[in-house]
Amino acid sequence: MIFGFITVRCGSSRLPSKCLKEFGKYSVIEHVIERCRQYEIEPIVCTTCSEEDNVIIEISKLHKARYFRGSEKNKLSRWYHCAIKNEIEYFHTVDADDPFFCGELIKKSIRELIDGNYDIVLPTKKSSEGSGEVGYSIRTSMLKKVLENNKENDTEMIWPFFERIKDLNFSILENPNESSSPLRLTLDYIEDYWLLRSIIRILGNKPTRKEVENLFDNNPKLFKINYFRNEDWKNKQRIIEKNNK
Repeated sequence: MIFGFITVRCGSSRLPSKCLKEFGKYSVIEHVIERCRQYEIEPIVCTTCSEEDNVIIEISKLHKARYFRGSEKNKLSRWYHCAIKNEIEYFHTVDADDPFFCGELIKKSIRELIDGNYDIVLPTKKSSEGSGEVGYSIRTSMLKKVLENNKENDTEMIWPFFERIKDLNFSILENPNESSSPLRLTLDYIEDYWLLRSIIRILGNKPTRKEVENLFDNNPKLFKINYFRNEDWKNKQRIIEKNNK
């Protein structure tokens, strides 16, 4: 079984409670839970102990999804204790900010983790640049080592903490069928929400990743909805990464 740890919380300075926003027949977080199931990925909602995230727990219960509450800022700690509680050897991280992730790529990432005996499999290059198609596949045993070497609380960008581990065995996922379009389908700004809602209105809640990419290939003007925010997003990522090193 493949476990998808859905990382989500209501606190957000740019777009508060974005995970609760209406998203077709669901809210964003409900859509992500059901998209996991669409690809036979067992969802476990990983949220925080903050009172404002109580609503996320209620939604998880409504959708009969397992959940775990942990550190607000230390995602690594949250994931690790979730894995330990549920006796999970390895898992894939599913960011609720990436509602059109590719379930097939998640399966490929997990297979690569197992077959290559890797500690972690990183997202594709495009995904790391904001396309939101796939997350990280991680072994729980390696996550324990990372936490032992990390005394910091804020782990917004997780890769710098793994880089500190000597002899880390890792791989970067490749996607030979990746779209050449400059897709950024991460929910971070209100313009991103408008773009993602446009996809929902046209394709509904269950399009494959390929269908989403074809939509942009055939309608290049869609990019204009949030394109001017792309540089803002990249700058934010650079600042976070610099602070984590």
